[in-house]
Amino acid sequence: MDKREYINRNMPPPLAQYPPLIINVCLTGMIPTKDMTEFVPITPEEIAEDAIMCCDAGASIVHLHARGDDGKPTWKAEVYEKMLNLIRKERPDLICCASTSGRTWSEFEKRSEVLHLTGSAKPDMGSLTLGSLNFPTGPSLNSIEMVTALATTMRDKGIMPELEVFDAGMINLGKILESKGVIQGRKYWNLLFGSMNSTPADTKSINYLVSILPDDSVWAAAGIGQFQLPMNAAAIIMGGNVRVGIEDNIFYDYDKKKLATNLDLVKRLKRIADEIYRPVATPAEARKIIGLDTEHHTEISILGSVSDKAGKKEMV
Repeated sequence: MDKREYINRNMPPPLAQYPPLIINVCLTGMIPTKDMTEFVPITPEEIAEDAIMCCDAGASIVHLHARGDDGKPTWKAEVYEKMLNLIRKERPDLICCASTSGRTWSEFEKRSEVLHLTGSAKPDMGSLTLGSLNFPTGPSLNSIEMVTALATTMRDKGIMPELEVFDAGMINLGKILESKGVIQGRKYWNLLFGSMNSTPADTKSINYLVSILPDDSVWAAAGIGQFQLPMNAAAIIMGGNVRVGIEDNIFYDYDKKKLATNLDLVKRLKRIADEIYRPVATPAEARKIIGLDTEHHTEISILGSVSDKAGKKEMV
């Protein structure tokens, strides 16, 4: 082992090199509406446009929720299909994670419908909340049976789970599912702090949850509401990754006087990373870091290239 490798393994930054920062942006969510903020993207076209701008600003993962024509959350795969194809046409490298949230509906068939998309519309990842919890707007129910069924479908479809964690018990369930072969390979964890009925938003909580993650894990920290920026900043300094976006916080400032855009939130984290000389991961680098299977991505890239060439030919 040479000196640089030894330092990177055994010493903290800036002596060791910071790993590239993965910025995961949750664009829409289930709760924000146009009445709450004009900046929340609702239609497939708006979501795709936001995704592309955030990718160009430094995001390598987009966490996607679909909305129907009425602006309300929907599980329908046809809406996700349109959204994903719009994104993939312009930024085929961008990692796309589709929500399987149960906050509004509980049926497995509805929650898993998006996981059956194929071709260029197949999501790279699917969100998997590893337990039930209470939000101010009501409970999100995720029984062990439901979590197992969703994780099994993701495994069988070659979709990587985005493991959503609000307390330590959810990590424990993730370990149990891994021991049974339901979750396999490298694991990507979103650790979410500061919700009313979940883990507090402080560095002690980050340290504890990170300390009990299983081997071969990659983690990102998120803060709900006003805790978004502190948790993001702490994760950047600690060498972790971040989840940011209007889904978790519609305001840019602590006084709640300035509404945020997803683009502004991504740009702010890029500036923080730049200030401590931490590189920001490209989508291609993020795929390698989280161990995302490249076979499906290769198909998407080929389809995108064929589509682009066809478009150029038509224009000529």
